[in-house]
Amino acid sequence: MLDVNKLRQWGKNVIDVERKALDNLYQYVDSAEFATACKLIFECTGKVIVMGMGKSGHIGNKISATFASTGTPAFFVHPGEASHGDLGVLSENDIILAISNSGEASEILTLMPVIKRMGLPIIAVTGKPKSTMAKHAIVHLCIEVPEEACPLGLAPTSSTTATLVMGDALAVALLQARGFTKDDFALSHPGGMLGRKLLLKVSDVMHKGHDLPLVRQNICVTDALYEISNKGLGMTAVTDDSNKLVGIFTDGDLRRVIDAQVNLRETSISDVMSKGCITISEGILAAEALKVMDENDINGLIIVDDNNTPIGALNMLDMVKAGVI
Repeated sequence: MLDVNKLRQWGKNVIDVERKALDNLYQYVDSAEFATACKLIFECTGKVIVMGMGKSGHIGNKISATFASTGTPAFFVHPGEASHGDLGVLSENDIILAISNSGEASEILTLMPVIKRMGLPIIAVTGKPKSTMAKHAIVHLCIEVPEEACPLGLAPTSSTTATLVMGDALAVALLQARGFTKDDFALSHPGGMLGRKLLLKVSDVMHKGHDLPLVRQNICVTDALYEISNKGLGMTAVTDDSNKLVGIFTDGDLRRVIDAQVNLRETSISDVMSKGCITISEGILAAEALKVMDENDINGLIIVDDNNTPIGALNMLDMVKAGVI
């Protein structure tokens, strides 16, 4: 039977070994070579072409994706496929980021004559400063690790972690150098939750026009309930004769009115509504609207224009449906 204590210890050993590998990596990031690599990529007017075989290829794929999403145009090109036509993606303004722990990946070395003939700068990321790839490169970034976390010393573990972190270090340093912002990030992430949180505005989510629950302040509570029921937001905006917002009436207000045994047919909505309600504008991010609701412990908001006229409404369910939550 499996010894669960041993399983835990083996798992912790991996973390300890890889933590030491990252401590060792610090010196290579704190180097002139790292700064030079960043400068080359920053000044590149083309693309960063990332290459790697095997596990280095998997890491390279992630590094190129991180570059692309943080303001540095990048592609991953499989070295094996590159020899059979994919090298055509290269242009004279590109830069090569070649990854190989040994620095002797034959598939990448085969491409070196063509890359050099095109005059493209090569940044090599290897664990061997004296390797063939390192010698071909204009800059060498060392990712040497004291040991692999694999007890056999065979499976790439610490070395791939170090490579991944080196890639993150490059990407984030360049992100900051470019002054890359949340808005820039959102433009490259229009899909998924990140995009929705960073791009979706209140105007994209709110109910408006005939879907906006809206009543005048002189009607009775019963008539206001019809509006709330028909629009299905659990609330209604209340306006004066000039269409200015004067309050809001919600399901919570209704419970309090019922508890007070108020006559719903004879009582004006203005007598029981919540005055001075919290409002927002349609131009803010939906994520900001969600924050307003969370901070004020409310489930809905009225959206007003510059004249304090209600133009929309939304509730927490709308945020869920839009994927903001």
